[in-house]
Amino acid sequence: MINCPNCRNQEPDGAIFCSECGMQMIRSEGQDTQSIWPEPDDLGTAPISGRAVDMANVWISLHLLDNGQILSISDRAEFTLGRTSENQPIMPDVDLTPYNAFDHGVSRLHAVIRRLNGAVSVMDLGSSNGTYLNGARLAANNDTPLSHGDILAFGKLKIQVILNI
Repeated sequence: MINCPNCRNQEPDGAIFCSECGMQMIRSEGQDTQSIWPEPDDLGTAPISGRAVDMANVWISLHLLDNGQILSISDRAEFTLGRTSENQPIMPDVDLTPYNAFDHGVSRLHAVIRRLNGAVSVMDLGSSNGTYLNGARLAANNDTPLSHGDILAFGKLKIQVILNI
């Protein structure tokens, strides 16, 4: 049995989320999930790439529902999501290309997730196939509040939002 780091509820070994509060139960050591972290570049922007993440600083994780992959995000108050393509001048902070983003209808710069004053929101950036929150299509260029456990769909790529704030 393992204890939830948030509410101390006991869960069976291997549990991913707490059945009481929904907190992520995955430990950072020895897991087969991809960690992403910003690295500086010449322009002062940084695409998120693989590097060890201090789970104490993670404020949001994205649970890809198609394959169970969990992407833990930290160290930024705002990041863009999308996919890369050849000769693309602007890159998303979180590249969803490895998760069949093109086939799922994810735009190059699809959406932005931001944290401000303890609240988290998502904004569709005028994507071709839309951003959906719990099944409802979002209007482009409008911030919409996010809650722990919400399901986002970028085109047809479904992601559950896990908030650790």
